[in-house]
Amino acid sequence: MILYHGSTVPVEKPEIRISESFLDFGTGFYTTTSLQQAERWARIKMRRENKPVGYVSVYEFDFDAAKSRVVIHRYQNADMEWLQFVVKNRRGEMTDIAADMHIGPVADDNVYRSIRLFETGVLDAEETVKRLKTEVLQDQWTFHTEKLLAFVKFIESKEIREE
Repeated sequence: MILYHGSTVPVEKPEIRISESFLDFGTGFYTTTSLQQAERWARIKMRRENKPVGYVSVYEFDFDAAKSRVVIHRYQNADMEWLQFVVKNRRGEMTDIAADMHIGPVADDNVYRSIRLFETGVLDAEETVKRLKTEVLQDQWTFHTEKLLAFVKFIESKEIREE
C-alpha cells in the first residue's frame, strides 16, 4: 500500500520523533493514504515555517507483513473511543491503548473546533461525537515504533510550491 507524508523537507528515512506539541495520535511518524491530505500538511508546515517549498514523501508500506508482527489499533470512525484517545493525546496524558501503529480519522479544522468545545465543557461527549459523524474525514496512519518502520520503503518525494 502507498502512504504519504507532508513536510518542508523530503523524508527518505522516517523516524519517530518527540513532538514539541501534543498531537492527535501521540508521538510518531504521521502518514496518510490521501495525497491531497499530505499536500495540505506540507502547505500548513510551509506557512508555519515560512518556507516557499514543501514536499510530499511517498512510501510503500507492507501492511500485510506488518500486521502479523506488530500491534495495530484501527479506529474505523470518529466515535467515542477515538474522541477519548485524541483528547488524551492532545493533553499529553498516557492512553490505555498501546500499539506500534494507530490508524484512524484525522481531525480537520471543523473537527478541531468540536474537540475544543468538548475539552472546554461547552459540548458533552455525546454531542461532540454526533457532530463528528457529519464530517468527511481523511485518514492518518501513525507509526509509533522503529520496529514498524522496518516495513516502510521510501519511493520518492514530490515538491510542493506555494499557490
